[in-house]
Amino acid sequence: MCGDRRVKHHAAVRALRRTLTVLCGVLLLMVVFAGWGYYGARADPIVRRATISLPHWPTGKPPITVALLSDIHIGSPATDAARLGRVVDQINALHPDLVLIAGDFIAGHEVATGRRYAAQLTRPLAKLLAPLGTVAVLGNHDHWTSPEAVRTALQAAGIRVLANEAVERGPVAVVGIDDGFTGHADVGTSLAAANSLSGARIVLTHSPDTAKGLPPGSAALVLAGHTHCGQAMIPLIGPAVIDSPRLHRPLYEPRYRCGIIRDPGRIVVVTGGIGASLPLRYGAPPDIWLMIIGPS
Repeated sequence: MCGDRRVKHHAAVRALRRTLTVLCGVLLLMVVFAGWGYYGARADPIVRRATISLPHWPTGKPPITVALLSDIHIGSPATDAARLGRVVDQINALHPDLVLIAGDFIAGHEVATGRRYAAQLTRPLAKLLAPLGTVAVLGNHDHWTSPEAVRTALQAAGIRVLANEAVERGPVAVVGIDDGFTGHADVGTSLAAANSLSGARIVLTHSPDTAKGLPPGSAALVLAGHTHCGQAMIPLIGPAVIDSPRLHRPLYEPRYRCGIIRDPGRIVVVTGGIGASLPLRYGAPPDIWLMIIGPS
């Protein structure tokens, strides 16, 4: 009897050890996986390049170089002021003529979050160097937190913030359509604001789905962010998250997930952004677009 009890005891100990070994292995894999995603979220953005021809280019004006970035999400562990400063240095090293920022400067959903972190945008973004300046629109997280605080911080950095407005910058007219995901877009007012401006039109907006509501021939180029290029891409499946956990509806139309999308009569460029509210990225690295834009 005592021998049987000892055998059972040793068997139970071995089973417990195996269970603990498996649990430790799973925990280690989870830590490695999380660390990999966190490293990916904080990595230096890759630079994607394109050459784009636009109609209605002013006669005799040379092409310009435009840098597009989006989704800074300051306040998230993925982006602090120091990292944003490094990204600004990276952009300056590309020597763009014009910098365009497609919204979501803040992480999170709370008003207090926006007010706490918006001021951290000013110092690094004020160092952007571009002869034609920097123009921005707000995104859904900016509207969910504190759009007034974000706008104040950007204006203090010398950035022109457009809300269904348009501004002329060299040979282009930048049409800034406010965020469509939160219902702030006014396409008609935005395009009307550009009617008195000369130059080739570029629409700057946060959600790329806004492109679907543009009248034919109104703009040949749309620049957007919002999607994070899927942020967590599962091989053979695609993005892990496609619906907004806050609004319970699709975050974006899948065809506008990332990169260059060619609609009839229009090019849409979607940047993956440089930050993330949830500080994890898999298979969708942070990016900046550098585009040479000129006459067709």
